Amino acid sequence: MNLIGCKWVFRTKYKADGSILKHKACLVAKGFLQTPGIDYLETFSPVVKAPIIRVLFALAVHFGWDIQQVDINNVFLNGELVEDVYMTQPTGFVDSNFPSYVCKLKKSLYGLKQAPRAWYLKLKYALQD
Repeated sequence: MNLIGCKWVFRTKYKADGSILKHKACLVAKGFLQTPGIDYLETFSPVVKAPIIRVLFALAVHFGWDIQQVDINNVFLNGELVEDVYMTQPTGFVDSNFPSYVCKLKKSLYGLKQAPRAWYLKLKYALQD
């Protein structure tokens, strides 16, 4: 099995006046260590070109359609993995009884090569139902 690492990404959010609002932490997989064909089979990068957007707007105006935009928080964390992906235990969360154990991921994380594809498949099936 190919073992990938992970790292914590820390960010500080500020209020408009410059004071600290909150501290955020995100666990990110080191996807650059993944091997094609072993850790992932397919990747996906959704790209929309400007002419497509113009056509959609023209159709919406012509037919009187309502246009809405959706922003989904933590979108890549909702995709379910079909491949077996193993990751080291996150720093600060290493089990002292089992320090050599690894994590088998059931859901995708930011940084994984197949995270966009996993989310796309989940969205596709939800929209078809």
